Amino acid sequence: MGRYTGPVCRLCRREGIKLYLKGTRCDSPKCAIERRQTVPGMHQTRRGKASEYAKRLREKQKVKRYYGVYERQFRKYYAEANRLPGNTGERLMALLERRLDNVVTRLGFAISRPQARQLISHGHILVNGRKLDIPSYLVRAGESITLKDREHSRRVTSDNLHQENLPAVPDWLERISEDPPEGRVSRLPSAQDISLPVQPQLIVELLSR
Repeated sequence: MGRYTGPVCRLCRREGIKLYLKGTRCDSPKCAIERRQTVPGMHQTRRGKASEYAKRLREKQKVKRYYGVYERQFRKYYAEANRLPGNTGERLMALLERRLDNVVTRLGFAISRPQARQLISHGHILVNGRKLDIPSYLVRAGESITLKDREHSRRVTSDNLHQENLPAVPDWLERISEDPPEGRVSRLPSAQDISLPVQPQLIVELLSR
């Protein structure tokens, strides 16, 4: 499966919000959405009011780009959320929030989800003491997330943990220590733990057609 390798700031400008695809850099004056608050491309003037379909599509695209998943994988998450009891939209967001690359980012071990995916795929991350190189792995309550006992692994994560404006760890996760870096999944995430401003019900209405 291919991966988007173009300028990620275009994605934030297209959705009209900061997706934090570059981590803490997005809070700096270099953030493109602060300097150019228009959609990318030569046809920047919107024509009329967005249709209901367009509103639902933008919500889906926003979530896909925030978590770094593609259409086929996203629909698999939706199918799984649709089988679970409860609100489908909330279950969908909770599944995406449980991704290992998201957890590594939320714990502060990586500054962005792309960097977290690289750390995981290169074997730097351990789950319950065992190497796991699958960024899409869904964490469970009680699992511990640690870093491989290797100088390079510790140096990269240490630099990330000592950055200014490091986001706070959400309530459903716990950062046990910074040296050595260790975190734990205290509980499964709920709808209140989602940091992205999104309306999951619009996504459900789009995909349930």
